[in-house]
Amino acid sequence: SQRPRGDEQELTFMNDGEERIFDGEAHDQQNSSDDDVNNSATLSSWAEREGIGKFRHTYINEHGQVYVNPTQFYVSAVTCEMCGTRGTKKTFFSRSKRFCSVTCSRSYSSISKKSSILARVQGRPPTKKSSHKLTVKPQYVISETKTNEQHQENLKHQESRAFGQDATLGGFDWGSYLEKSGLLAAPVSCFRHAPLCAQWDDIYVGLKVEVLNTHTALPSKVYWIATVVQLAGYKALLRYEGYDDDDSHDLWCNLGTADVHPIGWCAVNSKLLVPPQEVHQHIKDWKSYLMERLVGAHTLPVDFHVKMADSLRCPFRQGVRVEVVDRSLVSRTRLAVVDTVVGGRLRLLYEDGGLGPSGEVLSDFWCHMQSPLLHPVGWSERVGHSIKETDMSVNMSSHPAFRKVLHNSVLHQFRKLRTVYMGDTFFEEGMKLEAIDPLNLGNICVASVRKVLLDGYIMVGSDGVEISDGSDWFCYHASSHAILPVGYCENNNIPLTLPPGYDHATFTWTKYLEETGTVAAPRRLFNTDDVGHGFTSGMKLEAVDLMEPRLVCVATVRRCVGRLLLLHFDGWEPEFDQWVDCQTPEIYPVGWCEITGYQLQPPIGIEPFCHSLYLTNKD
Repeated sequence: SQRPRGDEQELTFMNDGEERIFDGEAHDQQNSSDDDVNNSATLSSWAEREGIGKFRHTYINEHGQVYVNPTQFYVSAVTCEMCGTRGTKKTFFSRSKRFCSVTCSRSYSSISKKSSILARVQGRPPTKKSSHKLTVKPQYVISETKTNEQHQENLKHQESRAFGQDATLGGFDWGSYLEKSGLLAAPVSCFRHAPLCAQWDDIYVGLKVEVLNTHTALPSKVYWIATVVQLAGYKALLRYEGYDDDDSHDLWCNLGTADVHPIGWCAVNSKLLVPPQEVHQHIKDWKSYLMERLVGAHTLPVDFHVKMADSLRCPFRQGVRVEVVDRSLVSRTRLAVVDTVVGGRLRLLYEDGGLGPSGEVLSDFWCHMQSPLLHPVGWSERVGHSIKETDMSVNMSSHPAFRKVLHNSVLHQFRKLRTVYMGDTFFEEGMKLEAIDPLNLGNICVASVRKVLLDGYIMVGSDGVEISDGSDWFCYHASSHAILPVGYCENNNIPLTLPPGYDHATFTWTKYLEETGTVAAPRRLFNTDDVGHGFTSGMKLEAVDLMEPRLVCVATVRRCVGRLLLLHFDGWEPEFDQWVDCQTPEIYPVGWCEITGYQLQPPIGIEPFCHSLYLTNKD
């Protein structure tokens, strides 16, 4: 065994059967969480009758590695639930001994409040904690009367239902879908804008966690240790300790949800560690078994969920005014107001969009806060872009988003674009290029620069289908990956959409430029630098349908061409595929919708796999 260094976290827990986590001394229960409804005296006496009472200490160092000392006992340290600072009960600020300072207590309350608000936005009632005090006994002691059995079953059902509401909206089951398709999910590290992307290299197969135990007859929540055996985005396939090579009880869960924790969390929060019923009788010496499994193992960082919450923060709130593309006329922008924020995605209401007879919004637009379609108020005037004048006769004041004092967005709330030099060698009107068609995102077409704006922006239109008033033009920044040099499609075996009257068998760029008397935009003006994005063909992910941007759908990477990804929406025809850049903020790892509460659209024509809990048995 090994004593922990000063920077390591020291935790204790019980390790033999169905027992309470404690450090061997009779401490009060003030540091128990509010939803701990178990009677400790009854559990302790039960443990004595069952011959349980072996304890050991677990140490977790700064890298998440677990060490075990089976012989020493001491008054355990307490850990701040907000920042992870260690101390004793005498040094901690709060009465409950859960926080080291006033700041941490208030920060924790703020995060909890945010979760409650998000639940209301998503149409889910806040989860109410049970007010019942349960006395947990062995099954053979429980009364066999029908009334008592029914009472216990009802309590168990109520807690399961509340847990399901708190963890997910229910619906599509990624775990079953991935197993049936035999495909892999894109790792979180591929999505630079996704929560915890930078830290995801620390999450890998073999990690140990404490997770809700669904294989027990106890009427309240209990936990057990599990190992990550497979990763799929934010989803992890877990195997409870004790099942060894038996995968029949493996379960999928989302690591970003509330009931997956690092080793030691149960000890700090006075929760039960209870092995599944199926393995309880097979292993007699749980102390030796777990010691062997946990020594040298790694677990989640202590502040994993705090960092997850921090990474979901958004600089926008309801009532902030922005400029965004007009979905009815893509060549101009309109003023809009932020109505809803979910996981960094914004629901925007056009200021003159109008309301229906029942107060429903008639015109809105969804996009991510880092979308290139989103701009601060005043952007259109500054760069010379067309903007629709707001119709002041349209009254939107009855909608909640317009009842507040509206505030204009500011530049620092938006994604900073790559700086470009607009000198004599910049894009010029009439230059030819290839561009993703904004009205049919599965096509890359022959296009022209129609107008040069300020600050590095240009207006681009497809050749052969242009409208005289320029209403089909689309605005791109010079650093955009949706505009490409001539010959890009030919060099990468991508079908190029040609102007009417031209044939693929005879079309060449050299001949076309001669016939039109134009020149190609210099290749050096394009941002085509390849990056090691990590995507491969066949990977699964969650992606926005950019033609109907309120929808986030189950999708597959069909092709990877440099930075570009061709996305296929599962269940749809290939004609609905869309080209996107590998760093677009409109694609997400598997499990993102579950974490944020956003509704995921299942594949068309496939019955969704439904579940009441975010934990789903493999079998």
